[in-house]
Amino acid sequence: MIGFFAAISAVLFWTFSCSIWRKESENLLPRQINIYKNVLASILFLPVVLTISWLSNMSSIFVLIISGIVGISIGDTLYINALKIIGTRKTLSFEALTPIIATTLGTWSIDEIYPQKVWVGSLIVSFSLLMIVRQNTFQKEEPRERNVLGILCAFGSVLCAVLAALLSRVILIGSTLTPLQTTEIRLLSASIFLFLIFKKDFFDILNNRELTKKNHSNLILSTLLGTNFGILFQQIVFKFLPIGIGWTLLSLSPVFALFISKREGEEINRLTIFYSFLSFIGVAITLI
Repeated sequence: MIGFFAAISAVLFWTFSCSIWRKESENLLPRQINIYKNVLASILFLPVVLTISWLSNMSSIFVLIISGIVGISIGDTLYINALKIIGTRKTLSFEALTPIIATTLGTWSIDEIYPQKVWVGSLIVSFSLLMIVRQNTFQKEEPRERNVLGILCAFGSVLCAVLAALLSRVILIGSTLTPLQTTEIRLLSASIFLFLIFKKDFFDILNNRELTKKNHSNLILSTLLGTNFGILFQQIVFKFLPIGIGWTLLSLSPVFALFISKREGEEINRLTIFYSFLSFIGVAITLI
């Protein structure tokens, strides 16, 4: 039950934060938002580094550094770029691929054995979310080229997220590191990587006078919820649940995004509601 409640909390926080990041992408580049949230999040959790046995966990920490760079530095930058182009719900809907990809990788790479109901539930969730993303719900159409770029960014972010989650799962079940410690290691490594690659953007953010107090408040709130608590709860999920089941729960973000879709200029039709309900049935089958 700990893994279940952690997954639902992560989904709620992440979905809410995504809507803020999309709005703030009008003022900052996607990579600048990623730098802002990761640097701030790593600072907020910085005292955690004092609890980590760095020398005795060197190999595990190295794997987590890779996980942080792939999943947070690269994956989140692609993700926020997709948010800016195709919107929150359609970006989140590409997570339809994650249950099947994660379940397959869990079986092949770390020998996690899943009963048939998990595969059936994952397929139902993936099918439901794919049907949601196929619904023509946008009132404002983007040029085809921009839609293709947004789709590629969303798909790339999914691949990065699943690979990073798999690496985290390996460490969480094979070492003494806690979810809070793995969260900070990943955030810190992602922040350092982004600073080294996009040093100019880092200083541009510091010198950006166009950001108002409201912009900063939105970014701080979304960082605390979506990055600090979102990633922490995600790590708790991968500590207590197999990666396939965990990602099936975490992929429900587009369903929760229905509550904010009207604000982003989308109309929800009956089929969208039906497939959202069907996705919950898939999750129920997976967990029963």
